[in-house]
Amino acid sequence: MNEYLQQTPVASIIFLFTIATSIYAFNDQALYGRFMLHPYSVYRRSNIYTLITSGLIHGSWMHLIFNMFTFFFFAFALESTIGSLRFGVIYIVGLILSDIPSVLKHKDDYHYHSLGASGAISAVLFSYIMFYPLTTLMIFPLPIPIWAVLFGVLYLVYCYYMARNSRDHINHDAHMFGAITGVVLTIILVPGIVPHFIGQLIGRFG
Repeated sequence: MNEYLQQTPVASIIFLFTIATSIYAFNDQALYGRFMLHPYSVYRRSNIYTLITSGLIHGSWMHLIFNMFTFFFFAFALESTIGSLRFGVIYIVGLILSDIPSVLKHKDDYHYHSLGASGAISAVLFSYIMFYPLTTLMIFPLPIPIWAVLFGVLYLVYCYYMARNSRDHINHDAHMFGAITGVVLTIILVPGIVPHFIGQLIGRFG
């Protein structure tokens, strides 16, 4: 763990703190009330801080494990690639901006709440894809590995569809807009990333 803290301190702190806060919240229902995103309130300029704190708690063990599993496999590699400052910007800004569409969409729904770090993790994942588009991923339930860039396309299509048709209480809007934020921030923060991304694809398929 010391090696992770030294080489990727921001990802390490986010990883440990999110796990600790989420586990604590499992045993303290009052914390959910204070930390969950409540678009009705945020739109009316109340509890703005929940744009960040909602990413520190999760609704279940499965929700937490899935998000932290994804974070572990991509966040540490991304921070090693772009440095701690830029990684921190992508994560925090991705967390905030991924929730803005939900705030606007549900601004008049007093009973709607949202929680979890999925938007920020989507930003991290898609930033990673910009650097390593041809990394192969094993994604359940697909029986074969697929390239990261192909997964990214399928992921966006899935999120777009589910955001408009799903009734599963998962904030698919945050997933989709987090992914878009990750790509845009990477282009802004890393000059030359677009030619790098295109070059990777041309080198493989050109």
